[in-house]
Amino acid sequence: MNTIEIKQLTKDYGNKRGVFDLDLSIKKGEVFGFLGPNGAGKTTTIRHLMGFTHPEKGECYINGLDCSTQSHIIQKSLGYLPGEIAFMDDMGGLEFIKFIAQMKGIKDFSRAEEIIDMFKLDPNGKIKKMSKGMKQKIGIVCAFMHNPDILILDEPTSGLDPLMQNKFLELILLEKEKGKTIFMSSHNFEEIERSCDRTAIIKEGHLVAVEDMETLSQSKSKFYIITFLTEKMVSSFAKEGFEVKKIKENQVTVYIKGNIMPLIRALNKYEVSNLDVKTQTLEELFMHYYGGEKNV
Repeated sequence: MNTIEIKQLTKDYGNKRGVFDLDLSIKKGEVFGFLGPNGAGKTTTIRHLMGFTHPEKGECYINGLDCSTQSHIIQKSLGYLPGEIAFMDDMGGLEFIKFIAQMKGIKDFSRAEEIIDMFKLDPNGKIKKMSKGMKQKIGIVCAFMHNPDILILDEPTSGLDPLMQNKFLELILLEKEKGKTIFMSSHNFEEIERSCDRTAIIKEGHLVAVEDMETLSQSKSKFYIITFLTEKMVSSFAKEGFEVKKIKENQVTVYIKGNIMPLIRALNKYEVSNLDVKTQTLEELFMHYYGGEKNV
């Protein structure tokens, strides 16, 4: 049985906002990425999974339980990090974490202390005086501290600096090793690429694709930036039949997927002063496959 099931989920807010006939299945122990431009429907989907919003059509299930009617049971084994965390600003950071722990019935605070230490978080002081990054760390502690089997994370590294983003990736990979099921919305392609088993891309509320990350990574192409001795050589090389992406003076950028030996053989005919290789990023690959806006 899949841990998370979304079937024909529809919520129409008008002006192409919402989600439409969305179908997704997330297996037990899978880390699943959810990518899309702002307003594409990522948070709307997550709010349905949490039982905060009810669909106009379709259903969501977690561990076979209906997210609309049984969310109070689901949330006992669930860790949730919202995109916009509602804090009680007059509370101190540690006070808030302990308040959430009490609400969840957590008696052993050691896991919370581990995560606080991992993220080098000083939870003392009023939340209203904390930076966005510090508030995000408090949200991460609250989501993970009861050792949930399922985690739903909406833009989890928002506000974190690069060092803390890496710490968060370490945490995700540790949870993955324990067999946790993780559904993660993100704008960070490196985060998705390094941690997820599969990734879905959503645009204007419609599911565009679901891709296996290993297969997608193997599909990456490479760009070879070749600097020839003369511009005349560039003109001759352009007739060799390779997919030329850019020509600038005596420099050519060529797109190659798969076997590079034909390129090597062709270059033997010319005097080459420099050769650089640039691997296609996951973001470029998604844009190549699916087009659309650059801000996914």
